[in-house]
Amino acid sequence: MSKKLILLFVLGAFSSYQAQEKAEQALKIFEQKYPQEKIHLLFNKNNYVAGENIWFKSFVFEGYNPSSISTSLFVELYDSNKNQISKKIFPLLNGEGSGSILLPETLKENVYYIRAYTTWMANFSEDFQLIKPVIVYNPSSPEKISPDLNSAWAAFVYPESGTFVNDINTKFAVRLQSKGLTPTDWEGYVTEIDKPDVKIVSFKGLDQNVGIFNIIPESGKKYQLTVQDKSGQKQNVNLPEVSSSGLNLQVTSTSENVNYILKAKNLSQESQFYKVLGTINNQLVYKAKINKISDGIQYSIPNNQLINGILQLTIFDDKENIVANRLTFVQPQLLQIKKPVLQSLSIKNGSREKSSFDITKDINCSNYAVLVIDSNTNSSEEEQSFLSSLWLTGDITSNISLPSQYFTKNRNTDALDALLISEKWKRFDWKYIISGNYPTIRYQPTNYLSYKGKVNILGKPAPNADLNLLFDSGSGTKLFQVKTDNNGFFTLNNLIFENSMKFSYQLNSKEPKNETSVYFQPNFSFTPYKKELPTSPFKLIQRGVEDKLLPETVRSITTLKTQKIINEKITDIEEVVIKGQKKDKTKKLNSELSSALFRGANEQIFDFVNDPQAQGSTNILQWLQGRVAGLQIQSQNGTYTPYLRGDKIGIYLDEMPVEPNHITGLSTSDIAMIKVIKGFFAGGFGGGNGAIAIYTRRGGSSGSIIDPSKPSELRQITLNGYDQEAPFNNPDYENQSFKNISQDTRSVLYWTPYLEVKEQEPTNVQFYNNDDAKNYKVIIIGFDRNNDTPIYYNATLP
Repeated sequence: MSKKLILLFVLGAFSSYQAQEKAEQALKIFEQKYPQEKIHLLFNKNNYVAGENIWFKSFVFEGYNPSSISTSLFVELYDSNKNQISKKIFPLLNGEGSGSILLPETLKENVYYIRAYTTWMANFSEDFQLIKPVIVYNPSSPEKISPDLNSAWAAFVYPESGTFVNDINTKFAVRLQSKGLTPTDWEGYVTEIDKPDVKIVSFKGLDQNVGIFNIIPESGKKYQLTVQDKSGQKQNVNLPEVSSSGLNLQVTSTSENVNYILKAKNLSQESQFYKVLGTINNQLVYKAKINKISDGIQYSIPNNQLINGILQLTIFDDKENIVANRLTFVQPQLLQIKKPVLQSLSIKNGSREKSSFDITKDINCSNYAVLVIDSNTNSSEEEQSFLSSLWLTGDITSNISLPSQYFTKNRNTDALDALLISEKWKRFDWKYIISGNYPTIRYQPTNYLSYKGKVNILGKPAPNADLNLLFDSGSGTKLFQVKTDNNGFFTLNNLIFENSMKFSYQLNSKEPKNETSVYFQPNFSFTPYKKELPTSPFKLIQRGVEDKLLPETVRSITTLKTQKIINEKITDIEEVVIKGQKKDKTKKLNSELSSALFRGANEQIFDFVNDPQAQGSTNILQWLQGRVAGLQIQSQNGTYTPYLRGDKIGIYLDEMPVEPNHITGLSTSDIAMIKVIKGFFAGGFGGGNGAIAIYTRRGGSSGSIIDPSKPSELRQITLNGYDQEAPFNNPDYENQSFKNISQDTRSVLYWTPYLEVKEQEPTNVQFYNNDDAKNYKVIIIGFDRNNDTPIYYNATLP
């Protein structure tokens, strides 16, 4: 269900003013052709030491909904001098993905930056790409990180709606910015420049970002703001010139409505009416025509037809000139969030004891990202949370200190409103789009990985040639047949594989094999970052010989050493299990044919190699019905379509998506295995509801169609795929192998980017304590796919 908002009309019709609707028409084009993506990354930790892995779960949104535009996420790591340290690419499913970045042990202690973006985002301003600073400690570095407490801050003033008009009571937002840390305790007052000792109004800062005050100005007078922090640093800022005429837009966002009042002074009679447009996520949600400005009249926009998010109200005159503009947040008092319920809590605080809890079933959520950490440590959510990325920083590009504070239980809604008074909507500029000046689209997103190939024979393009490609993905050999175009080109789309994949090719031609060559070029690419990296509130100072390491650094170093031992023990245990486990033939076949991306926690396998089935069946889909619980096959215009628990699911032939009519004539003698996956699986295209995966008899299974016995006629090429995520391992203290671990200082006690939601039972989380934790911070993030509502839990247990 997409959050397509309802357009509200009030105060008059616009049918006779079509010529004055350029703004609406321009906005509609922008919304339809230039959707906007934004990113949030949940990290397993808030800071690291050199040599550790950074694990993250990625969420990509189109506005306020999970994005279906991009299927690949590009992630890069930079040092403070903008030198790129690493770059990786990870797959996205329904806007979600996960990955890891290894921090080299040689990294010097400093602030580093993670950049995340999609191909589609590269068409727009780099300001909207995610740039996340990460602190990396290294005790062997000659310099160490220290908070920058002495950097000067600067104050800026912003009148509400951008106008400062004589005799109109005007609200001002005061905004602090600094290269270091901005003060949390500060105050200010306003005077006339000619009377600096007479305070007109005084106020205290609401937080480290903003403060607010009101003033009724008089024409001919000049005003000055004085801001001072607790340490005595002071700054004077001149208020804008007072205008003798103009219009001021005053907005109040309550739990029931967004109310606004227009106040005017000495307006010319040239404009016959004023138009009010309200937009959320680049969608027009409100439109009104006001023929006459009357002071004191309040207009209301009901919240029951809006959603949480930034509302932009813009006032136009009848020539579509912008008169006033204001941002506000819809219903900040009541955030539309689903909070998971934790049950069957068994929380222990003894050393290395086992704790567990259940997350109540939510049929509209396929998986959760779950993080459990020692409550004595901080998470990345405390600075920039899932909610603040979704509703604020994903669309606001200026530096905001601790944006997560505006969406916590104890949030200050006045501070959020003041913050938005000081901001402008930068996703589009009304003047630009009205004049037809839209973004230039240079990069088109592809479905997962895409490669463009070219076939040459005797050094010349081979037009309309048939090419056999035999892929070896590590799970069996798969055959693809492609045909080149008139210029010898062809394209491979929808490729999902990790690391690299070798393939052999053979041209269906009488031409000599050694005269045929195939060249590949990826249709995806990393784009260079042109902007400067943001400043950091930290600085480097010389490390003294007697300097003690920070407790969190000592803890992380110990954890890194312990983690290496844990990884080694888990590897040893897995090897013993594999050697000691007698795999049956069906499990072996599944291992040979299906890749890791096509394996789910709940799957049903039909083995046609070791247990021939469906002999004489004319339609394999009909045969499956009745053998798989919840699977229904519906006939639509002669085409059979599979549904699992009421949701349409995809069909894959050798892990490539196909339409149902492509397999209706498939002979059962050509099938090696059918696997019905229920629920989430990483290789899904366009949904995580499940799939029917059909595997034909390929090299490696008996009765193979492809004869791999002629390698001399095949030439080989290697393609690069997605980067592989490092496994995240936790100790199992019920296993004797872990008893001799000397020290357990882990701050991250449980981490999984994809915890599958069980269909018939609550979702269980189990973890082992470290040596000294007493309380646990639990973070759970998901998304209700039925109404696109965030699922968010961030609390301390017990």
